[in-house]
Amino acid sequence: MESTLRRHDRQITESEALDILRKGEYGVLSMCSTSNEGYGIPLSYVLVGNNIYFHCATEGSKLRFLKENNKVSFCVVGKTVLLPSKFSTIYESVIASGTATVVEDEEKQEALQQIIEKYSADYIEESKEYIKRYFDRVKVIRLSIETLTGKARKQ
Repeated sequence: MESTLRRHDRQITESEALDILRKGEYGVLSMCSTSNEGYGIPLSYVLVGNNIYFHCATEGSKLRFLKENNKVSFCVVGKTVLLPSKFSTIYESVIASGTATVVEDEEKQEALQQIIEKYSADYIEESKEYIKRYFDRVKVIRLSIETLTGKARKQ
């Protein structure tokens, strides 16, 4: 996926972009519907290495769309501060683009565990039974990051 940054003075480093991804609470997955219309959906996720993982039901629009076209982008907006008198905003954001693939077995198990550790860190022991109970009732998708663009206005 081709991406050019108009405001090069606001570009952040890859390390900073990965940090925003790591700390983000949710992101928006954008893909193309089967009728070539844009489709974006907010998701909870976890960054593991150079991959973003998220889970979903075992059927639905997201899986249908990804089966047809697995090239996607994922946007996370970090901290923001409104600057009303300057008609602007202090912000940080990241767009990751790549290929989305359903994962199975050990990779699925590890991704679910990583999601639990991110969002429910105080319930690690309970999560083992929870994951076991729902393992076959969810799909886990890996977004393999191919391009990563980060941007920020810091002042």
